[in-house]
Amino acid sequence: MKKVRKAIFPVAGFGTRFLPVTKTQPKEMLPVVDKPVIHYLVEEAVASGIEEIILVTGRGKRAIEDYFDKSFELEHTLVERGKHDLLKEVLDIPNLARFVYVRQPIPMGDGHAILQALELVRDEPCAVMFGDDLVFGDRPALSQLIDEYERSGDSVIAVTEVPDEDLSKYGVVSLEGEFGDSNSARIDGFVEKPLSLSEAPSNYGVIGKYVVTPDVMNMLERVQDKFKEDEIDGEIRLADAFGLALDDNLSIKAKIVDGKRFDTGSKIGMLKASVEVALSRDDLKDEFMEYLKGKL
Repeated sequence: MKKVRKAIFPVAGFGTRFLPVTKTQPKEMLPVVDKPVIHYLVEEAVASGIEEIILVTGRGKRAIEDYFDKSFELEHTLVERGKHDLLKEVLDIPNLARFVYVRQPIPMGDGHAILQALELVRDEPCAVMFGDDLVFGDRPALSQLIDEYERSGDSVIAVTEVPDEDLSKYGVVSLEGEFGDSNSARIDGFVEKPLSLSEAPSNYGVIGKYVVTPDVMNMLERVQDKFKEDEIDGEIRLADAFGLALDDNLSIKAKIVDGKRFDTGSKIGMLKASVEVALSRDDLKDEFMEYLKGKL
């Protein structure tokens, strides 16, 4: 079984829920305290054993590339001012992993974005991580998915239990049986954003972390070929590839990940994540807690 060494980050979206700031700033670069969301996700990937980060960018995403690059002028300034702690933090960023950039020229869906990296991962499993979900806990969420892949050899999708009133915001999985001791279960179908509670096959919604086998990537390529052959307009979705895989009786696992999850694709989720991080830091928590107490 091949090791999961690479992670694809589709980061070419517009981030419309955070307009107007995302008019000029990628949503993945919005800060949670003093690090952008994507920095936390890259750290999660690296802590899970990922060696190569493949960032699928688009127009207006240059800030992401600059962030993970060296900044000679900034480094020189920090040296001159004797700010060695900050210098170390800045120097560590481009050394987190090996970074590769590919371009999605036209926004045609998350599946289309992932396919831009196909030749870089052709015959090996890979992780896919979207910029809308931070999970803080004792073990990286992606590491938990990789463990399940190594145990079963199947593609693995991270899921979380979702309140009834929020199910319409998620892709919801249908399961064969119950979750076992490993907090995983085989998937037998999906319902994308069910319009009513009766349409939802479970209370488990998909979050933006996956381990994808080459079989599923091949299915995604089939979806793209079908779009071209039939001259179909619309978006190519990763969920379409999973659907084809299930039709071909391929096994796909849902995995409940341990940790506290924050939806950083929403404003309230970003605020909650910022509070969580601030209260976990020795340099901020006491003063911040006093401030919060004064507001209650």
